[in-house]
Amino acid sequence: MSSQSNEIESRHAWIRLATSFALLTIGGVGMYAVIVAMPVIELEFEATRSQASVPYSMIMLGWAAGTIAMGRLFDRFGIQVPVIIGAFGFGAGFALSSMASSIWTFALGHGLLIGLLGTSSLFAPLLADVSQWFDRRRGIAIAMVASGQYVAGAVWPPIIHHFIETIGWRGTYMGIGVFCTATLIPLSFVLRRRRTFDTNEDAAADVAPYPLGMSDNSIQLLLCAAGVGCCIAMAMPQVHLVSMCVGLGFGPARGAEMLALMLGCGVVSRLGFGLLMDRIGGLQTLLIASGLQCLALFFFLPFRGLTAMYIVSALFGLFQGGLVPCYAMIVREYFKPSEAGMRMGLIIMATLVGMALGGWLSGAIYDWTRSYTAAFVNGIAWNFVNIGIVIYLLSKRGLMFNFRTVTT
Repeated sequence: MSSQSNEIESRHAWIRLATSFALLTIGGVGMYAVIVAMPVIELEFEATRSQASVPYSMIMLGWAAGTIAMGRLFDRFGIQVPVIIGAFGFGAGFALSSMASSIWTFALGHGLLIGLLGTSSLFAPLLADVSQWFDRRRGIAIAMVASGQYVAGAVWPPIIHHFIETIGWRGTYMGIGVFCTATLIPLSFVLRRRRTFDTNEDAAADVAPYPLGMSDNSIQLLLCAAGVGCCIAMAMPQVHLVSMCVGLGFGPARGAEMLALMLGCGVVSRLGFGLLMDRIGGLQTLLIASGLQCLALFFFLPFRGLTAMYIVSALFGLFQGGLVPCYAMIVREYFKPSEAGMRMGLIIMATLVGMALGGWLSGAIYDWTRSYTAAFVNGIAWNFVNIGIVIYLLSKRGLMFNFRTVTT
């Protein structure tokens, strides 16, 4: 067994966890800045709602395209290389986007730099890395790191809105780019040490061959399809909440507050579902989280008052925050640890395709109907696709009603 196995859940492991959390909190600005800026971007470039949604979708598509390559870089070189690439991607992407002369050049900077090089370098590689340094507390460790993304969603929108109001969106974007590069690179050096696996340790991992009566690639394909479904549904409130509040007459500041509340509650959700994963496993937890997200989407249909929107936004955050970390846990339960970066990258790519498609579809449906009601119905339908796939996988393992599973 590797000598580094003695460092599982050690002091160094917890330092890595804290550093990874900080990296995701900083880098999370990549996906939230454009959401807060969407109303002013729509006005400046005289864009339709679906056109103003394109930059966000480009980030998701760029993130999706880059995440497999970043996963492979992680598997081969460790986590520091992807993080350094991401630091320069964020810096260049926000700087170039701040100088855009049209919605299309603005979207290109988001897709090729902020998405492809920036955000793709952090989420999947960091979750894969922390999963290798924890055993008994793996679920909560994954959830704690992943919660950095939602802490970013709680912290960044009010800050971004404030600076857009005071110095304009272009100056705000330039400042974000400088801040990301200046902070991410020093933090990456804390993670220089790699967790390596020798042949015997990899083979000894508690991963049974054909654990669900299917090949690894078949399980991977189904998990990717499930990720698309849950994230098309997830994108509707996250991407369009600020614009929805503007349309309802509440203004962008109230929308930014609701988004911050939603994602702040998502932190609580991720930690709670992380503890649950350590008790019942990743697939069972994914089913519970997906069902609750679907319920929260139904709540958005009848409740459109200001107070009701705050409450429903908080509930949505509490219900859906644990979804994506479940996939990281499932990867460690059903695949070899040495494949964690690549396998996790593929699933995160699928979830990001879902977020990109969901963000654009919601804008297109709004342009067609002049209402977000049909967009929510569309999200609910895709959420049921996710639930169906998870139920199928659980039935193959015989775990539908067995909540006493002990995970590694």
